[in-house]
Amino acid sequence: MNKLTKIGVSALCGSLASVAAAHAGELSVTGGATATYTSNEGTVTGNPIGLSSGILFTGTGELDNGTAITLTLSNTDQSAYSSGSIKLDTPSLGTILIDQGAGGTGIDRYDDMIPTAWEETNGAGLTTGLQTVQGVSGQASIDWALSSDMLPEGLGLALAYTPRATGTQTNDKASSGSAAEQYGAGWDIAIEHTGLVDGLKVFGGYSQIDNTGSGLAGLSDDRVQEVIGATYAVGSVTLGYQWSLDDKGDGVGTAYYENSAYGVSFQVNDDMTLSYGEHKSERGVTASTTELKASSLQLSYTMGGASIKFAESSIDNASYSTATANDNDGRTVALTLAF
Repeated sequence: MNKLTKIGVSALCGSLASVAAAHAGELSVTGGATATYTSNEGTVTGNPIGLSSGILFTGTGELDNGTAITLTLSNTDQSAYSSGSIKLDTPSLGTILIDQGAGGTGIDRYDDMIPTAWEETNGAGLTTGLQTVQGVSGQASIDWALSSDMLPEGLGLALAYTPRATGTQTNDKASSGSAAEQYGAGWDIAIEHTGLVDGLKVFGGYSQIDNTGSGLAGLSDDRVQEVIGATYAVGSVTLGYQWSLDDKGDGVGTAYYENSAYGVSFQVNDDMTLSYGEHKSERGVTASTTELKASSLQLSYTMGGASIKFAESSIDNASYSTATANDNDGRTVALTLAF
């Protein structure tokens, strides 16, 4: 890891000059890169060599009352800007996160908790089009994870809110404008418990987003998303199952997505992990339904800062289409480097 230490905030960005430069902190830079070779059956692969890269800037500091401040800015796949967040770890109230596109807040922290050796079932080389729950995550939102001191032992609780669930990312002193948009304000609640049985984690969440109906017909209700599931680790084996529902409140287009997923991972040794997972998703459109099914067998082997990973995956009815071309098998080999 390369570190740039004791950089004043005003030296990082002129727009932050109002913050006293005397409050020095630390800025660290980490990153990684992955090269893949993908071979898919039943579809045109083209050039199978892929490359992704990521750089994460993390700035840290501390206030006089002990509150720790963390700024994160990520740059992925050569994009100019991907996402960012500001996190406040308070001594007694918990963690407050101001997020702009990073994700993992609200119920999105539980979108896919199935144990894997490498990637989620729908992210291992095949284009699946699988829709899971997201809640207000991915929007410009605020997430508050309550301090463990405020809750019974083993219990975790987080609340998230966005004033406009549009996904729009804007600069400081700016707003997303007044264009007609489908969704208005939204909120999430996410809860988990790890103190019931050793190795067991149960989790669940609920999200509600206002359907404004701007420029759209057939909206019958607000968008409601729910998720519930559990993982259980015993020895070298971890099992997981979850169910989720995204009721879009739409009486004309897609009415809902209902998902169920399960998986198991096995830690062969300190360096090698093997896993298998399956995800089913039913899309309801007016009076018809289509079921998508994705599965993936994965293996990962780590050697210090490098990892070799393999996935053998299958998809039926990709993107919820029953066309023969949407039933595919594929395999991906990856080399990942971290620095």
